Amino acid sequence: MSKITAEILIVGGGIIGLTISRELIAKGYEHIVIIDKEKDLGKHASGRNSGVLHAGIYYTPESLKARSCLNGNLLMRTYCKEKGLPILETGKVIVTRSEKEIPTLKELYQRALANGAKVDMVNEEELNEIEPNARTVQKAIYSHYTAVVDPKKVLLSLEKDLATSGKVHFLLPCSFLGIQGNSTAITSGGKIEFKRFINAAGAHCDRVARAFDLGFNLRMIPFKGIYKKLKKDKAHLVRGNIYPVPDIRNPFLGIHFTRSVHGEVYLGPTAIPALGRENYGILQGMDAEAFSILFRDAVLFCANPKFRDVALREPKKYLTPFFFNSAAKLVKKLDPRDIEPADKIGIRAQLVDWDKKELVLDFLVQQEGESIHILNPVSPAFTSSMDLARTIVQDYFD
Repeated sequence: MSKITAEILIVGGGIIGLTISRELIAKGYEHIVIIDKEKDLGKHASGRNSGVLHAGIYYTPESLKARSCLNGNLLMRTYCKEKGLPILETGKVIVTRSEKEIPTLKELYQRALANGAKVDMVNEEELNEIEPNARTVQKAIYSHYTAVVDPKKVLLSLEKDLATSGKVHFLLPCSFLGIQGNSTAITSGGKIEFKRFINAAGAHCDRVARAFDLGFNLRMIPFKGIYKKLKKDKAHLVRGNIYPVPDIRNPFLGIHFTRSVHGEVYLGPTAIPALGRENYGILQGMDAEAFSILFRDAVLFCANPKFRDVALREPKKYLTPFFFNSAAKLVKKLDPRDIEPADKIGIRAQLVDWDKKELVLDFLVQQEGESIHILNPVSPAFTSSMDLARTIVQDYFD
C-alpha cells in the first residue's frame, strides 16, 4: 500500500469513532481516514452491547458520563427515528431486593433528577401497572427516557452515512502499530500521514495512548458479560427493562432483564473477570496478555475490597443456578425452565488507575499535541456517543 495522507486519522471503527467522524464532517472536515483491525466495523463492544439507551440515572452529577448520557440518549433516539431504525421506548424500572437497598434507590433518584432524567419514585401498586411481573420492596424507580435500539443497525446506518458523504475513507482490516515522528502512523497496511489523530480504539485505547506517551498509570481489566434469554413463549413476562439497585461503588449494574427491539428478552450481563480483551469464550480471545491480566487481577483483589467483592461473587454466575437466582429476585414469576442460552457475549474493557488501584468510573479524554484520546469508553458509551462526539469536536477542533 502506498502512503496515505489524512487530514484526520481515527483509530477505531466503533460507535465513538463513527460519531466523531459524523461531527467532523458537520464541522467541515473532508479528508478523514478510519482504520480498524477487524474487517467489519463495530465488531466488539459497540456491536455487542444490549442496545439500551440509558437516561443518566447512575452517574455522579457533573461527571462526563452524567453530562453526556441523557443528551446522547435523545440524540440517538432522534437519529433512529429519522433513519427509520427500530427503537423501543418502554422505559425502565429499578427495583429493590430488600429494605437495605432503599437508601441507594433514593440516592439514584436524586442523581437522576440532578442529571435531568425524567423519573418517578413509585410504590408496589404503581410498579405493577408499569411492569406487572417486576417485584420490589416498598419503592422502585421508573425511568421514562430509557429506550432500546439495535446497535448493529445503528452502526451500519452511520457507516453508510459516512461512506456516502465521500469525505471518509475506511481501511479494513488495518491495525495501528505505532507512531513515526509526530505525524505518521505505522499500520499493518502501511504508513498514514495525518494532521490530527483520534484514538477511539475501545478496548485497546490504552495501548494506542502509550504510543503518544499517555496513560502509563492505566491498566486494563476486562470483564466478561454473559447473557441468557427467556424462551419465546415466556417473553411476555417482561414488558420493557427491569434492573436491580446496583452497588454504586462499582460501575456494574447487575443482571437485569431487557426486551430487545426484536421482541427477545435477555437476562444479563454478568461482570466476570476475563482473561483477555476479546475473551468471549472459555479460551477464545486469550493471548500472552492473559498472564499480565491475571497478575493485575491478583493485585487488585488484594488492594481493592470493591473489586474483591466482584471477583468472588460474579464467577459463580457461570453456573446456571446462581445466574437464575440473581435474576429471579427481580420478578414475581420465573422458572429455571423459562430460560435458555443466548449467543450474546460482551467484554467490558475497564480501565484501572494503577497508582490508586481504583477502577476508573468516568470517561477520560486526553490530548497530546495533535492527538485526542478517548479512554475508558465503557457503558454508557454507546448511549453517550453522539453527545460525547459533539463535545469533543467542539472542545478540541477549531
